[in-house]
Amino acid sequence: MMDDHIKITESPIDPDEIVSLLTHPEIGAVATFVGVVRGEENGERISHLEYEAYTEMAEEALRGIITEVKHRWPEIRQVAIVHRIGKLAVGEIAVVIGVCAAHRSGVFSALGYAIDRLKQTVPIWKKEVGERGARWKSEM
Repeated sequence: MMDDHIKITESPIDPDEIVSLLTHPEIGAVATFVGVVRGEENGERISHLEYEAYTEMAEEALRGIITEVKHRWPEIRQVAIVHRIGKLAVGEIAVVIGVCAAHRSGVFSALGYAIDRLKQTVPIWKKEVGERGARWKSEM
């Protein structure tokens, strides 16, 4: 059985490491989502983002998302979700989600579902710091 992977980290995320975790001889499809800090929001230049998390609760919520994904898409063999916290500059990777299956059927739908559920339910908070000041963004 392949183990799922969940991590909340202050360290940079390497998407290739996530792909490696999801690549096995019986796997024919790996799909990933890489969320990157963009430099503009509603016409305002953003200098950086600051992410905070209630780590234990966030990890539990991520485990719940993985359970949901595997229930809705039984063909998904393994899921990896890594989210960065701390101060992130424009262009840095904030989140990587990956799913794998024997065939491509379902991987894209499962991936989209996972990122949507993360934004809706996981206690990770984002503060945007831009030219007009700083503000907390609510995605939950």
